[in-house]
Amino acid sequence: MTQLTAIIHRGEPEEGGFWATCLEVPSANGQGETRDECLANLAAAVRLLLDLGREEALRLDPQAETAELLVA
Repeated sequence: MTQLTAIIHRGEPEEGGFWATCLEVPSANGQGETRDECLANLAAAVRLLLDLGREEALRLDPQAETAELLVA
């Protein structure tokens, strides 16, 4: 499990709902009628983008290796 930062915004008053972005994965965003739905959609977007990035990196260099990176 990875802890990331979500920035959650309320939708326009006439539209309602929520939308959110992730500081650590700038291209990820989510939206939903509720805060929880919005965060679940954002988490799904983050997972998808990270998986696609990993697949692309390994496709470009099949000899590449992965390592865990800890940032304090």
